[in-house]
Amino acid sequence: MIARTPDLPYVAVIFTNLLRADALDYEVVAERMLTLARLQPGFLGVESVRDERGLGLTVSYWKDEAAALAWKAVAEHREAQRLGRERFYATYALRVARVERQAFFGGV
Repeated sequence: MIARTPDLPYVAVIFTNLLRADALDYEVVAERMLTLARLQPGFLGVESVRDERGLGLTVSYWKDEAAALAWKAVAEHREAQRLGRERFYATYALRVARVERQAFFGGV
């Protein structure tokens, strides 16, 4: 689904990653992080896809940088980050951007 984002500006956290073939319990941790993120103050939405090779892209949207940084500091999220480095991802990139323009088409 395409996230319904509010009036501008807001923050997008863009997480691109390559999942390791042996990341057996990744889905359980990923679902928990999604559930937890949705409970965080300032969370606006998320969009996520993964291809057959394991390349994934997740964009989470936050009210402001403070909300995104608060999510980064959540203890359970920090543990998931550690597991990601140790067990789940072959490589990843994290980018944070301020969204200043947007356009939608169709039933978004």
